[in-house]
Amino acid sequence: MNDRARRPRSPTIIDVAAHAGVSPMTVSRVINGRPGVDPATRAGVQAAIVALGYTPNLAARSLVTSAELRIGVIYSNPSAAFMSDFLTGVFEEASVRGARLILLKGENGHPPDRSALEDLVNSGISGLICAPPLGEWPAVLEVLQQARVPVAAVGAHGVAGAICVRIDDRLAAYEMTRQLIAIGHRRLGFVTGNPDQVASRQRRDGFDAAVGERDDVTVTIAQGDFSFASGLTAADELLQVDPRPTAIFASNDDMAAAVVSVAHRRHLDVPGELTVVGFDDTTAAVTLWPPLTTVHQPVRRLAAEALGLLVAEIGTPSNTEAGQSDHVLDHAIVERQSTAPPQDADQV
Repeated sequence: MNDRARRPRSPTIIDVAAHAGVSPMTVSRVINGRPGVDPATRAGVQAAIVALGYTPNLAARSLVTSAELRIGVIYSNPSAAFMSDFLTGVFEEASVRGARLILLKGENGHPPDRSALEDLVNSGISGLICAPPLGEWPAVLEVLQQARVPVAAVGAHGVAGAICVRIDDRLAAYEMTRQLIAIGHRRLGFVTGNPDQVASRQRRDGFDAAVGERDDVTVTIAQGDFSFASGLTAADELLQVDPRPTAIFASNDDMAAAVVSVAHRRHLDVPGELTVVGFDDTTAAVTLWPPLTTVHQPVRRLAAEALGLLVAEIGTPSNTEAGQSDHVLDHAIVERQSTAPPQDADQV
């Protein structure tokens, strides 16, 4: 082994973040003198910088703080409410950092075509953010890996060479299902998301794990793809079952809103005769009656964190290929008026 191979690598902004117990985005804010960091945290980051002997790369800092920072954003999601929150988070963080955004949209949940992706990469972008589900799409990843640009993927799980920013989908679905069981529901319906997305499988796994703890719960599953239209079809399927579910958990708010719509069409009271819950806590959750009990996924914060981490990655000198990093933010169950105990005496 030669001397270069044995030489220890210089500490990076990621190392400083781990040492201080904060996110790389927070370290970047301290280094660049940005506001929004409390004094104790700022002192802890500065102490970590000294302890590790970290030296910011001045050229990289100039790049990531200049008006020429160009970030590509690719998206194609059937949920308009989700995308509204996602893009708001990206725009807000970009305005703080003086970054220029270049947007590229796919259609109907599919990525932009390869030539459009290659044109975006070749335009000289500093890095790229993928909205779900594109951060897990093989055709997209192939282009980006070949281009060797820093990539942040929101909602993605364990994508090699990418910064992944997400919540714990499995745990969130598990907690929501346990809550339905706790208030007495024993006949549950579940609307799955797009089968090609890891988040869909994680949410189904969480649901199954909670149900598997009981021997008195019956389950009916219907396939969706995160779109409102798929939720309408799934709801019709679930509500034709005899006996029908007393509670339906849809894998996102758009599909949950569709379930409420079908229930109203069938003259079922929500939540008196049917409890409905969703996932995401987008504007769709509060623009219908009754407003949805749902899993709060901080979509704006996920998007903003992804941009901040991406900027930190761009400004981190490294002689090696970027490795996958996983950043899991907190979720919460938000209780509104779409849930109630079942009316059936045998359900309690």
